[in-house]
Amino acid sequence: MTNTPLTGLDEIVRIRREKAAKLASAGWPSFPNGLTVPNTSADVRAGADGIQNGIDPVDDSPTFRVSGRILRLSTFGKVTFVDLHDRTGKIQAQLKKDVLGDEVYARVKLLDLGDFLLVEGPRFRTKTGELTIQARHAQLAVKSLHPVPDAHFGLADVELRYRQRYLDLIASPAVREVFVKRTKIVRYLRDFLDARGFLEVETPMLHDLVSGAAARPFNTHHNALDMDLVMRIAPELHLKRLVVGGYERVYEINRNFRNEGLSTQHNPEFTMLEFYQAYATYEDLMSLTEEMFRGAAQHVCGTLQVPHGTDGVTLDFEKPFRRIPVRAGLTEKLGAGVDIADPQALHAAAKARQIHLDPKAPLGKLQMDLFESLWQAELVQPTFVVDFPVEVSPLARRKDSDPTLTDRFELYMTGKEVSNGFSELNDPDDQRSRFEAQATAKAGGADETMDYDADYITALEIGMPPTAGEGVGIDRLVMVLTNQPSIRDVILFPQMRKVT
Repeated sequence: MTNTPLTGLDEIVRIRREKAAKLASAGWPSFPNGLTVPNTSADVRAGADGIQNGIDPVDDSPTFRVSGRILRLSTFGKVTFVDLHDRTGKIQAQLKKDVLGDEVYARVKLLDLGDFLLVEGPRFRTKTGELTIQARHAQLAVKSLHPVPDAHFGLADVELRYRQRYLDLIASPAVREVFVKRTKIVRYLRDFLDARGFLEVETPMLHDLVSGAAARPFNTHHNALDMDLVMRIAPELHLKRLVVGGYERVYEINRNFRNEGLSTQHNPEFTMLEFYQAYATYEDLMSLTEEMFRGAAQHVCGTLQVPHGTDGVTLDFEKPFRRIPVRAGLTEKLGAGVDIADPQALHAAAKARQIHLDPKAPLGKLQMDLFESLWQAELVQPTFVVDFPVEVSPLARRKDSDPTLTDRFELYMTGKEVSNGFSELNDPDDQRSRFEAQATAKAGGADETMDYDADYITALEIGMPPTAGEGVGIDRLVMVLTNQPSIRDVILFPQMRKVT
């Protein structure tokens, strides 16, 4: 039997394991426990403006104890400089042989990029002005057995960035900042609604019916109950039950699951904010949404002029959002000579523009599909599309002025839908007939329909006050406010195809 030489990653890991063994025998175990780290790199930077360059710390200088991952390591004879990265940023540490002693400095020579190092000592500025901790004590916090990406060049392999997000976060401060902003956005939305008297709740993620949206669900089975269930596609009907029960302003920041394709705009599990307000209309929610998104932009981006893409386009959150009714938008694109109430005219107009429409779709669905094909790419600036056909709005209230339309809006930004809201349908008889229409469509082979929910009809018969509700796609909102082109760039662990 012959030994095959190690190459590439295996060889690097072998060498690092040898170093780990040497460090452990010298008194630095690879995986110590109980380390106390009272300071961060931000603590070292705080109040350091007055420190002069090139002057060693004096005896009464304050001492800091920090730990971080080494992402730069440079040795000059008997002095080694490392950049330590922790949760608050980066700080340089100076490791000198004549300060640490021969024994400890011999261990320093065995450090690698990626290792976690704990240092303790006073701060000073080097001759080049770099704020630095002069390590009077050093200790290995964790040995990295695998190499980490170069902190300067980042991680170039896009798929690896998504599959091994921890490497992406190590390599790129800009990526880390995206997810810090995501947290700030969610916190802002929660604070915004809390300040207006909304109550945050939690509703089930396992449903026995498909409800709340037109989407294909994930199916599962509860063994103890011997009961088929679906992962929720939306929390809508449960939240509106709570309005019936007396919670007049209610919201949930929730995970939803839809068994659909993957794209730059879609992930099978995603985060939504959904909220409901009694005695409000869809017009009220459009005003509320403008205020909420404008505030989020200012809070997270520090400006109401938010960059989009790489071509110098700026999203303007300051001026009032544009509003386009579906039918008026169709007429604007097709011309007044096209009868948008005639299905044959719509099919002809679509064919002339090489747009495919479902020949079996009802009029309202044809109008909506054609509108999206003609308009969606142009809806870059914040724009409300309003007055949707009733055929595509099974849970929205009919317009008093035209019962073929609904009091509904969708907010578009950067060419994608970010939120959807409407005055809620609270007439149980009208809701029953729309559920029946959905059930008929499902029986006919439609796979993105809702089930008939008899208990929800009962809730409406008990009485739901006039209410408006809205769903906001958190992932897409984060994409907009952080200028990211793909939903995978704003989800820490996006769904990926399994590698075989």
